[in-house]
Amino acid sequence: MEIPVINLGEMEGEGKSKTMSLLHEACEKWGFFWLDNHGIDEELMDKVKGLVNQHYEESMKESFYSSELAKELGPNIKASDVDWECGFFYRHQPDSNINDIPELLREAMQEYVAQLIKLAERLAELLSENLGLEKDYLKKAFSEPFVGTKVAKYPKCSQPEMVMGLRSHTDAGGIILLLQDDKVPGLEFLKDGEWVAIPPTEGYRIFVNLGDQVEVVSNGIYKSVRHHVLADKNGSRLSIATFYNPGGHAVISPASRLVYPSCYRFEDYLNYYSTTKFSDKIARFRNIKEMLV
Repeated sequence: MEIPVINLGEMEGEGKSKTMSLLHEACEKWGFFWLDNHGIDEELMDKVKGLVNQHYEESMKESFYSSELAKELGPNIKASDVDWECGFFYRHQPDSNINDIPELLREAMQEYVAQLIKLAERLAELLSENLGLEKDYLKKAFSEPFVGTKVAKYPKCSQPEMVMGLRSHTDAGGIILLLQDDKVPGLEFLKDGEWVAIPPTEGYRIFVNLGDQVEVVSNGIYKSVRHHVLADKNGSRLSIATFYNPGGHAVISPASRLVYPSCYRFEDYLNYYSTTKFSDKIARFRNIKEMLV
């Protein structure tokens, strides 16, 4: 399967309509896609990846392989209970924990995530527009958004058949922006009952997937998809996933405009249908709903 690629550079001018259609299809049928020409500083992306790898080699690698999980790897490990990973979580907003992450990474991570927030907000606008909602609908629904970054390494594993890098799950939140390894594979998403391998990153693409709350707000039009990470025997995989989520006090529900009408008499629907048979179905549902108010 060829994973959708969305070129944000074509969102301006004549290419916007086609690109918006591609984005809508990616969100509706896949729940994940690659993003090109996203505007994030490429030198900064390289810097963040380099610093994370440096921190892993200097401060995380030895302690991971000295852990009980690594030492006990084998038939006695219950793979359903553990993940072959190490890392830390950077909370950017609303309450930053910047002083809790490695000092080596603080300045670069702050700058990188600040740029990602702008990208996430732009994607939220495009998704809202594609759903027929106000451009700021998702941003308002999530307000004040929580933004955090999971920085992870999936260390080289001598027995990858014994354990998962990360067990299968969907993401709880909103829009996830992933900066990942350009050499080591492992990430897989479920599509039509089959696991689709996400290859190592080409160039400076960012991988995007949607979380549970986007599926809820879109009333199931857009999909939150299960994914997992395989352990690898040939190398250690880098993953820097930034989550643009609803704030903790945000009250989430399907956008009313996207909810089907309910509690009407079929006879009333037929009467309205007789005069609107050849019009748009979605508009008809919307009008029926407004008539019931």
